[in-house]
Amino acid sequence: MTSTASTVERAFRAALYEDNDAGLDTGASLLAADPAADAELARRGEEFVAAAWRRGWQPADVVRLVRRELDEVHLSLVAGLVRAQSGRDRPRGRRWAAQLEALPEPAVRAGDRFSHATAVLELYRLLLRLPALEVLEEPRRDPGPGASRMLNRIRALLAKAEATGYPEEAEALSAKAQELMARHSVDEALLAAGAPAPDAPGACRIGVEPPYEQAKAVLLDAVATANHCRAVWNEALGFSTVVGFEADLEAVELLHASLLVQATHAMTKAEAAQRAGGRKRTKTFRQSFLAAYAHRVGDRLAAVAGTQVTEDLLPVLATRETAVAGRLEHMFPETTTTRLRGVSDAAGWTEGARAADQAQVRARPRLDRPSDLSRPRPA
Repeated sequence: MTSTASTVERAFRAALYEDNDAGLDTGASLLAADPAADAELARRGEEFVAAAWRRGWQPADVVRLVRRELDEVHLSLVAGLVRAQSGRDRPRGRRWAAQLEALPEPAVRAGDRFSHATAVLELYRLLLRLPALEVLEEPRRDPGPGASRMLNRIRALLAKAEATGYPEEAEALSAKAQELMARHSVDEALLAAGAPAPDAPGACRIGVEPPYEQAKAVLLDAVATANHCRAVWNEALGFSTVVGFEADLEAVELLHASLLVQATHAMTKAEAAQRAGGRKRTKTFRQSFLAAYAHRVGDRLAAVAGTQVTEDLLPVLATRETAVAGRLEHMFPETTTTRLRGVSDAAGWTEGARAADQAQVRARPRLDRPSDLSRPRPA
C-alpha cells in the first residue's frame, strides 16, 4: 500500500465507520497533513458515487439528499464527484443526462485544508450509508421528432400558465396542456400496440420537497393518476417514484412542476387576502389550501384526459394499465397508505378548491375526502 493510500485508509477508519466528532477530527487532520493524498481521496469519492448508482440511486437523488442533510459546501463537492465519475461511466439515457446537466456548479475550494477534509469526510459518510433503492432503467426507443414537437407545445402552454397573473387563464392553459398530453399518450399507446415489441413501462423519481410535502405528494399522485401512471411516495428520502410509459412519465414531470408553481402563486395571493382580514394561521391555511388544490386538480385533469378516450381505445389502455400495475408491484411488492394530515383549515380548503376550479372543464368535480398516498412498506 502506498503512503497516500495508507493516509486515506487511516483517515477512513477513523472518520467513516464511527459516527462521532472525535473520529472525524482525527481523519480530517490526517488528510490535511498529507496533500499527496488528495488525488486518492477524490478517486475513492468517485468509487462511492459509482456504488450509489449500483444501489439504485441517480444524480438528482443524491443531490436532493445532500441538500436536505448537509450544507452548500457538500453540495458543491458531490456535484464535482458526480461530474468526474460520469466521464468514466456508461451512457445511461436521456433523463440521466438531464440530471447531470442540472448539477450545481462546483465552487472553488474555500477554507483551510482541515475544513475541506472535514467536509469531504462528512459527505463520504453520507454516501456510504445510502440505502438500496429500486433500480430505474430508461427506455431505449427514441421518442422521435413528433413527440419532441408535442412536448415543446406542452412546455410552451405551461410556461404561459405559470407566467400569467390571471388564475382563470392559468387553469385554462393547464387544461389545454393536459388535453395535449392525453392525446400524445393515446397516440403512443396505439403506436406501441402495433409494434412488434411494445415498450415496457418504466419509472422515474420526482422530488417532493418540504414544507407541506404531504399535500405536494397528493398533487403528484393526482397528476400521475390522470396520466395513466402510478406514484409511490418515500417520505424519508423526499421523493415519489412514478411508474408508467415514457410519454406519460414526461407528461407527469412537466405538468407536476408547472402546477406546483401555479399552486404557490394562487396560495400566496389567497393568503394575502386572508391576512388582510386578520387571520394568522398561515401553516394550517397553506396545508389545507394545497390539499384541496391537489384533490380538485386531480378530478379536473382526469376529466380532461377522459375526453381523448373512445371505446375502441379501451382495450389498448387496459393492457397498458395492467403492465403499469405489474411493474409497480414488481418494484414495490409491499406498500402502505398514509392519510393526509393537517387538513383542518376550512378557509384554506375553500380557497384551494376555488383556485383549482377557476376554469371548469366539463362537469364540476366533486369534493371527496383527502386522498391516501401509496408508500413503500417499512422493512
